[in-house]
Amino acid sequence: MPRAIVVIPTYNEIGSIESVLDRIRATDDTIDVLVVDDNSPDGTGHLIDRLAEADQRIHVLHRTEKNGLGRAYAAGFSWALDNDYDYIIEMDADGSHQPEELPRLLALLDAGCDVAIGTRWIPGGVIRNWPAYRKAISRTGTFYSRIMLGSKLHDLTSGYRGFRASALRAMDFSSVNSSGYGFQVELAWKFERSGAKMGEFPITFVEREEGVSKMSTGIVVEALVNVTVWGISSRLGRGPERLHLPASADAA
Repeated sequence: MPRAIVVIPTYNEIGSIESVLDRIRATDDTIDVLVVDDNSPDGTGHLIDRLAEADQRIHVLHRTEKNGLGRAYAAGFSWALDNDYDYIIEMDADGSHQPEELPRLLALLDAGCDVAIGTRWIPGGVIRNWPAYRKAISRTGTFYSRIMLGSKLHDLTSGYRGFRASALRAMDFSSVNSSGYGFQVELAWKFERSGAKMGEFPITFVEREEGVSKMSTGIVVEALVNVTVWGISSRLGRGPERLHLPASADAA
């Protein structure tokens, strides 16, 4: 049976993280969880330490600084690969991603997908409690990214996704340029253009009830600038090198 782990970055998520962990374990008690905490001032890391002492399936990776979502995920993915997990899943700590939908994500990986993405913008996808401007930012960002990058994916910015470790090992995280939410776009695009087998499934996205959103103007601008540069470079034949995926993925 494949070993699966959910990687969850945290920064000041003490109000929501325990509930998210409880729901993951209630959905599938075989899945491990790695919380990557960026030295949260509110004590999130200390709370996870206590929870990990009582549950061997919970792990904690403490980082000394907050330098972006992408860097936190890269650290978590590297830890999971070093510890020989087969499926590596990413999920937000604020409750916006529903742990109860993990079985559908795992089913796509079981079926041979290299990357499985939880998608808001396909039939069956639902967004709750988002103001109109947030929906507009997300839809516009995905539309622009799809056009610039020539992507067929419907939700490039989604943070609910899973990877086969065999495919994720092909990624050189030192070459990833994005530190914010653009990390999601960059990873999905690099896998897609390299011929990875991609799968999408509809999700219900619920706006956080606890804590403060990490979205900022700087994060949006970074993503838009990067997507523009990648798209132009790719059209000029100067895009990033394709990943050397396992033979089974190349043949898919």
